[in-house]
Amino acid sequence: MTPDAVAQYLQHNPKFFEDYADMLSGIFVPHPHGGRAISLPERQMLTLREKVRALENALGDLVETGKSNDALAAKMHRLTLALLRLPKESPERIIETLNYHLREDFSIPHTAFRLWGVKGEFMGLDETLNISDELRTLAVSPTSPLKLPYCGPIKGYVQNEVTIGHEVGMWFGESSGHLKSLALMSVYGGSNGGGLLALASEDEHRFYSGMGTIYLERLADLLAAALAHLFPEK
Repeated sequence: MTPDAVAQYLQHNPKFFEDYADMLSGIFVPHPHGGRAISLPERQMLTLREKVRALENALGDLVETGKSNDALAAKMHRLTLALLRLPKESPERIIETLNYHLREDFSIPHTAFRLWGVKGEFMGLDETLNISDELRTLAVSPTSPLKLPYCGPIKGYVQNEVTIGHEVGMWFGESSGHLKSLALMSVYGGSNGGGLLALASEDEHRFYSGMGTIYLERLADLLAAALAHLFPEK
């Protein structure tokens, strides 16, 4: 009889433990952490304690994640209210307010924003300058990787032979040489317009591949709604 056969028999015959209760109390097994041998019931108790400890740790992680999400949701709410209070005729104030909240509330000191395809009266915005045709084309491509936020190293980010990391890094001016990680998201502006919002950090772990991007996507949607009037109607 193999150990697997014994285990299978016990699983299918739970009454065995009732019929041989005295025998169970006399079975001794090695302690899981070495040392003396312990009885089977004591070994079961240790196993249950380990499972409870693992569940407590998992629950603690869930609680911390919930608190973090609540804090992010509150920050997004404050930003939304601030943008709603601004007049649409002042896109400069919308962008200034965005940068202020990202810096002061979200603790993101390095932000950059670029726009294209806006109406003629808004072509004087600083955000409409210094963006290459290659990057603009890539951003609006149906198969663009920027349809979802990119998070990861700022250097070496290349897509379709477009060196995105280098170009976006230049948007941060003198700070570009110190930046390690990047979050880059597309802002929808219609079929012929749009924008790119870049968040950067000196901390290489601030924005990393595989991190959750739901709030970055909501941030891009919020900015797109706030600036929708800058773009020609479809």
